[in-house]
Amino acid sequence: MRFTSLIVELIRARPRLVVWLVVLFQAALWLIIPLMLYRSPPGDLATVLAYGREYQVGTDLGPPLAFWLADIAFRLAGNHVFGVYLLAQLCGVAMFWTLYQLARAIVGGQQAVLAVLLTMTVAAFSWPSLEFGPAVLARPLWALLLLHSWQLIGQNRRNAWFAWSIDAGLLLLTISAAPVLLLLVAGFAVTTARGRRTLQSFDPLFALLVVAVLALPYLIWVIRADALALPPWPALSDLSGRALHWGILLGGLVLAISGIVLLMLLNSGWFARNPEEAPIIYRPPVDPLAREFVYFFAIAPALAGSLIAGVFNFDGVAGGAGVALLMSGLAAIVATGDLVQLRRQRLLRSVWAAAILAPALAALAATVFLPWTGNGEVATSLPAKAIANFFGDSFERRTNRPLKAVTGDAQLAALISLDTARPHLLFATAPERTPWLDFAKFNETGGIVVWRASDTVGTPPPEIAQRFPGLVPEVPRAFEQLVTGRQPLLRIGWAIVRPKVP
Repeated sequence: MRFTSLIVELIRARPRLVVWLVVLFQAALWLIIPLMLYRSPPGDLATVLAYGREYQVGTDLGPPLAFWLADIAFRLAGNHVFGVYLLAQLCGVAMFWTLYQLARAIVGGQQAVLAVLLTMTVAAFSWPSLEFGPAVLARPLWALLLLHSWQLIGQNRRNAWFAWSIDAGLLLLTISAAPVLLLLVAGFAVTTARGRRTLQSFDPLFALLVVAVLALPYLIWVIRADALALPPWPALSDLSGRALHWGILLGGLVLAISGIVLLMLLNSGWFARNPEEAPIIYRPPVDPLAREFVYFFAIAPALAGSLIAGVFNFDGVAGGAGVALLMSGLAAIVATGDLVQLRRQRLLRSVWAAAILAPALAALAATVFLPWTGNGEVATSLPAKAIANFFGDSFERRTNRPLKAVTGDAQLAALISLDTARPHLLFATAPERTPWLDFAKFNETGGIVVWRASDTVGTPPPEIAQRFPGLVPEVPRAFEQLVTGRQPLLRIGWAIVRPKVP
């Protein structure tokens, strides 16, 4: 007798419900984790908020949209970083729902659910996306751009041009790799017959006009900042090292989809004893152009992004791994065939759940156990609120003015910039990266200078003492981390630069 689980029946009867359940579950999981474990923002999120607070049209970190939205979310949440965590999860929900809409248009609703479930196991999506920034915001925008591109090319829906232009314009305001992604879309359209027919009207011209209007402020900044030039090309002697770097990045992308590969292998019929008893998920025949569309955008962004990063020696894939691997789950479903047999259902569910829950367990283990096993600092265990409140209150008590600026140690200064007064951040070692503030203006308005104290006297490091001659250090302030373990207390040296009296 054939056994069909409730989950399979739900996929067949209520595919949308299944998508909402799994996507909202993952979003809720990564909203609960930081509230339980994180006392300071992960990664560079504090720096993102410091940049967003200035509302610059462009910076050395790229287009401004993600930074603006981060600051808006932070303010709407009452100057609490939870607003940015929520924004990051909303981006994830929007991305998966848009991916489902695209997959449903290509393989039908039932197999579209499987495409979403597979995509969720990709490391770029299953690991925490709390570090909101351009790479996180680009994911739903890229998904929307692909959805509307397919509606234009594959379904000949002319009314999608306006939505496509909005997607493209916002993507240009989000990541620096957006022109490359738009060239990939244009290249696919030009090389297909239906794509060329789509371009043979005035609609693309109007769409380009909307894109230009949206991206104009950032383009003006790029021209004024002389940022149009490409990074320097590698010398011939560096080509072997850059090729190795490209191979490492490409290998990292392949490793990131190992969850999809494992689930596909476990579901294969190679070792099945009774293949006829497996429940089947049907789909209508796939349009040949749709197959080409899925394969192209599952491979081209990954190759182009890793190649660009390898040639110019970027730390990560251009555009982000989330953009590069967005179509990987759908590509696996398209390659499977019109009939997908779900074998070893319990094992598949267990492996999928492990892929989703493992990052949460890893975050828990890193927070609770890592301080007991080594001397490495857990950045999210630093008491950001206590640090910001102490230095903000200390400055206000000494000067009778709210804290206007902070500099010194980049990590500590970024955390203090989250204080209620939202002081400006100045990078002490790279002031050109914070064009809204310089040392002359800092000395005029006054502020706090912080560093990691190496002694009980609080002697400032040489680079800070050189920047601020005559700096009088205060008694270092010690803070306890969430889990101290074998680590010493966080000891922060600090000094006040008093504002000049007009």
